[in-house]
Amino acid sequence: MVTTQELMQMALGLVEMQDIPGDSAIYHPGENIRKVLFGIDISTAELAMAKQLGFDAVIAHHPPQTSAIPAWQVYLRHIDFLVQAGVPREAAEAAVKPRAEAMAAAYQSANHEHYSSIARLLDMPFLNIHCPLDELGRRIMQKTVDDCLAVNSQATLGDVVEALNALPEFAEAHTQIQIAMGEAEAPAGRVVVAHGALTNGGYAVANAYFTHGIPTVLYIHIPYSDLQRLRAEKKGQLIVTGHISSDLVGINPFVQKMRAAGLEVTTISGIR
Repeated sequence: MVTTQELMQMALGLVEMQDIPGDSAIYHPGENIRKVLFGIDISTAELAMAKQLGFDAVIAHHPPQTSAIPAWQVYLRHIDFLVQAGVPREAAEAAVKPRAEAMAAAYQSANHEHYSSIARLLDMPFLNIHCPLDELGRRIMQKTVDDCLAVNSQATLGDVVEALNALPEFAEAHTQIQIAMGEAEAPAGRVVVAHGALTNGGYAVANAYFTHGIPTVLYIHIPYSDLQRLRAEKKGQLIVTGHISSDLVGINPFVQKMRAAGLEVTTISGIR
């Protein structure tokens, strides 16, 4: 049996993180946890259901209310990813900071105690783990892409999609990986998996990659209006892998780790 803190540390350890990132939190701590309910999205209804069904703790992947925790801090990770790819820091910050500031402003008006107060009333230990699992998924997807390109430096976008589809999360997904910009026969060139920074970077982040020499960007999802703007400018190639299946790439190893530790894990809300 474990505590909520130990569950969080188990996830952090998968990607060598020392601190809980801003988009993850323990809303109501608990101990002596053996039976866990784990879903991608958890609301107050699922907390009440978990209490009725005798679970010891509930884990959500997505923050139940993004603006109620400092999740915007995690969006700034896009800056580091851009710089690592060779984008000048000034350009990276210009692409990321305006949206992060909008998220920070929303934090001022949020009801920060909503979910934690209900979890306390139910006495249902509750936490969400977002960035650590997304970071793990990003690493797995980036390695998959890099391995494909290492075998064949002339690999096409279609080859990259085929390599990703070999991952079980994509092979079994409800959605299909899309080449949202570009042709399947076109050389992929360098591919950056822009994931693990709270949410997609939209137009601004993809445009920064394209403008500074990265031919192909992989997002797990993108607003249609941003996609249309990128398509109109025709600066690069974009692969969209699908939100839930991409999240599962990082979630599934954590589920396996919990079960290997002797926990009984019941999965719902997108996790199978």
